[in-house]
Amino acid sequence: MPSNPPPHRTLGELRAAGWQPRTLREELRANLLARLRSGEPLFQGILGFDDSVLPAVENAVLCGHDLIFLGERGQAKSRMIRSLVGLLDEWIPAVAGSEICDDPFQPVSAGARQTVAAEGDATPIEWVARDARYGEKLATPDTSVADLIGDVDPIKVAEGRTLSDELTIHFGLLPRTHRGIFCINELPDLTEKVQVALFNILEERDFQVKGYRVRLPLDVLVVASANPEDYTSRGRIITPLKDRYAAQIRTHYPATRDLELAIALQEAKPPHVEGVEVLVPRFLQEVVAETTLQARRSPDVSQTSGVSVRVTIANYETLVANALRRALATGESQAVPRVSDLPFLDASTQGKLELEYAGADKDEADVIAELRSRALRAVFDECGPGEGVASVVQAFEQGWNVEVSASMPSAEYLEGLDAIPGLREGAAALAGGDSPAQLASAIEFLLEGLHLSNRLNKVERDGTVVYGQP
Repeated sequence: MPSNPPPHRTLGELRAAGWQPRTLREELRANLLARLRSGEPLFQGILGFDDSVLPAVENAVLCGHDLIFLGERGQAKSRMIRSLVGLLDEWIPAVAGSEICDDPFQPVSAGARQTVAAEGDATPIEWVARDARYGEKLATPDTSVADLIGDVDPIKVAEGRTLSDELTIHFGLLPRTHRGIFCINELPDLTEKVQVALFNILEERDFQVKGYRVRLPLDVLVVASANPEDYTSRGRIITPLKDRYAAQIRTHYPATRDLELAIALQEAKPPHVEGVEVLVPRFLQEVVAETTLQARRSPDVSQTSGVSVRVTIANYETLVANALRRALATGESQAVPRVSDLPFLDASTQGKLELEYAGADKDEADVIAELRSRALRAVFDECGPGEGVASVVQAFEQGWNVEVSASMPSAEYLEGLDAIPGLREGAAALAGGDSPAQLASAIEFLLEGLHLSNRLNKVERDGTVVYGQP
């Protein structure tokens, strides 16, 4: 829990307490070093970046560099930027009423300088929490210099001040984050005029407003995010601005299926229904994660746009939701997803993939179906029962057929189950349990895996699937 701010209320009390001011970069560096010594992680809940992204971020903070995160969508760029706030002191003092969080020992705005000069040690101070020292702007083509830097405030002019008076300035978002961290998301979307306006802040650490003869030294860490395709495209971002970012850090997607799944399970918020137990078999969890990995390797999907981890998260939540719907409809106390639930994931996948060939023969639904089939085959080859299903295939060769559907009660899957040698044992081993809902899920996975291995035939009709003789 956050602590209460210190009790000092005037500059004199602060001075008597021995308060020593320090720059923003000194503050960030000292707090990072404390974390490194204690072994506390820099980012909470960020997985897969320990040996790649995190060392680069730590180096940038230690050097006091402004930094930009380059990566496709869904690579935790915004989360990492916002987590940098945790490196700020919990409370810092500021001149009371200051628009830009002026340090009472080193005020930079005209209003704060006047207050300190007139009041001296009696200057009232206020304590600013770390969360209030973070600013963020999503860059859009209509973002103006006035938004980020500032402009003349006509109301202040109307009050009787002259245009040469510094007090007529209305500060933009960047000056208002003085002594803090400011983030510009999607940096290349800023117009060249606005990009030029950032030069002084990133290099000389000051800013100018129109024709005013005023230079305010700002103490701000400017962090940005961008898609590497936009960042490197000619004309999207001007070279001098690139040069002023001392650290460019490349993010990436999870390298393995296990890591993709770990992130999805950490972030997913599946629905909950009182009285219904949700059990998601490991093989279906892996199918959901593997579908996203297949999309990231597919020539049908644009890799410059990327395939976000949010696809895996949304698909996992949808998978659980559909199993819960079936459990409520059939009155079952367990909700266990099945292979027949996977087509319902189209709704949470479509729109998140950008196809490589617009207008080609394949539409988005066809591409998703192919990705899902490849994912199912990959997972089945790894965790399926292997040669243990030979007796199952033999039973189908002798004329057995099995009909399944997403709405079928689990108990119906068990009718005649023991008549197919090895099916119950193989299903129970896969499911990790022998409840009807678990067995039904494992049976579907076995049958679909055998079909994708060209060992069973499959016919789809009217919302049902019939597996039979190959």
